Amino acid sequence: MWSILFVCFAAIQLLLAAYLLQPAFLLLIYGIKKLFGALFAKKKTNTETPGKNYSFAVIITAHKNLQLVPPLVDSVLRQTYRHFKVYVVADGCETANIGYNADPQVKVLLPEVPLNAKIRSIDYAINHFDATHDAMIILDADNLLHPDYLQVLNRYFNKGYRAVQTNMLAKNNDSIYAQLDAAGNYFSNFIDRRMRMEMGLSANIWGLGIAIETALYKQVIYRNFLGGFDKKIQADIVKLIPQLAYAEDAKVYDEKIDSGDALETQRTRWINAYFKYFKYGWDVLLTGLRKGNFNLVYFGFNLLRPPLFLQVVGAAFFAAANYFISPVWMLGWIIAMVLFPLSFFIIVAVMSTDRKTVSALFYLPVFFIRQVKAFLHIGRANKAFLQTQNNKVIYIQDLLNQ
Repeated sequence: MWSILFVCFAAIQLLLAAYLLQPAFLLLIYGIKKLFGALFAKKKTNTETPGKNYSFAVIITAHKNLQLVPPLVDSVLRQTYRHFKVYVVADGCETANIGYNADPQVKVLLPEVPLNAKIRSIDYAINHFDATHDAMIILDADNLLHPDYLQVLNRYFNKGYRAVQTNMLAKNNDSIYAQLDAAGNYFSNFIDRRMRMEMGLSANIWGLGIAIETALYKQVIYRNFLGGFDKKIQADIVKLIPQLAYAEDAKVYDEKIDSGDALETQRTRWINAYFKYFKYGWDVLLTGLRKGNFNLVYFGFNLLRPPLFLQVVGAAFFAAANYFISPVWMLGWIIAMVLFPLSFFIIVAVMSTDRKTVSALFYLPVFFIRQVKAFLHIGRANKAFLQTQNNKVIYIQDLLNQ
């Protein structure tokens, strides 16, 4: 009996250690490739043909407030690539006027009955497509697109990718919380997207900035409409396609949270979604094992990965427990707990061009405490639609000029 418990205790520790040390391992691979990549780099040739001009449906989901929609629509209309149409779903809004209603490339939809769910808003837009679009792009109202966004995406779809996650960058960095939120994005983009593409594996998606073939999206069947949009869609489509791509050069800007309360609301929703949709990780992992598909195994393994703050809590617990059990293991945990934040700092410093974001990392303990508080209130996400409030009105041209 005790031997079984010890094996389980050791297995859990090894699993958590694998998650905690993964950033350092990927950073090592990144460094080796950077160091020796020039020796094996092939000369680039301009032999690519333009290929097909994909028709994109740009879906914007807005809930009860259209204040941020005009700047986003403006950024879409400024695209250098012109084969698109914008669908704005004004869910629960009193008016559908966004100032661009007369533009032939913009269609504003005002549901008669409030939908109160992003998934329903997306389906509503699809049901009102004017024509058959090759692919659709899902955005939140607080986003902005770089002028070359669709041009880059068209190249990726011409390479044969059927689903592409784009690069989410910060729209604002005017507070410590916004800077820390942006730092988290840089870290996630590195370990879950950039390095996955480097290794030829499928990238994780965000709940926004995902471009996907319309026919492929329609194969995803939802049974729960309150949160977990990204958890469900990626767990389904990763099993249907060879690789879920990441386009680092397709830039979408997202408003970062700017207060502790906003952080708690956001993370309460995210943490709740992690536990609620935990089963999807197992499904992908077991599917990968059954098919002998390393891409799915690795993807499922990371879907099961606990939020970062829980990993840190778990590491501290095992370090303390091993003080009484195994001093060697305790030392191992101490080393892991040093390597993890060090890797985090290095990754953010490498990926970020903003000194404020790097400097803000010294306030991570505050961020950590707020996430613990969010964890203690995860039950709220099952009872209400927890929406993060956004209010930064800025146009893409002003953002690019900063």
